[in-house]
Amino acid sequence: MHYATFASQLELAYLANKEGERDMKCKEIMTKDPVCCLPDDEVQKAAKLMKDEDVGVIPIIEDEDTKSLLGIVTDRDLALRVVAEGRDVGSTRIKDVMTTGAVSCRPDDDLQKALDAMEENQVRRIPVVDKNQKIVGIIAQADVATRLSEPQKTAAVVEEISKSQAAGK
Repeated sequence: MHYATFASQLELAYLANKEGERDMKCKEIMTKDPVCCLPDDEVQKAAKLMKDEDVGVIPIIEDEDTKSLLGIVTDRDLALRVVAEGRDVGSTRIKDVMTTGAVSCRPDDDLQKALDAMEENQVRRIPVVDKNQKIVGIIAQADVATRLSEPQKTAAVVEEISKSQAAGK
């Protein structure tokens, strides 16, 4: 799937959705309190959480008290940096395969700002952090597609995404 195409489609759906409404905030669409891992956790723990929670990304936090965001690990990170390299899932640490410097947004940011950041950085998910960098939520493309208030427009976006994926774009 081509990220810019997807983001443009979401932007059109978002703009169509907000006609006559106030701007949507990130906190209105985010998945709250995502499950997290620590840098020294084994990658197997992240993979199990992804399976159990049916998610494709796990935020990596400094510690359980501050929940300060350090980075993320995605299902793609695990496939390419663990499985494809033949690493042991029981001994490889998340800190060795995670993505640091993840782009993020704030709960009170306009949703459009998050969509723009996703498009600009070509990412499918964006962590939501408070002023202290504490993880409070995450926005995935699926959140945007499924939580817009107009089902017909959302269905059209999902249909376009499916066509792009099927065409190998």
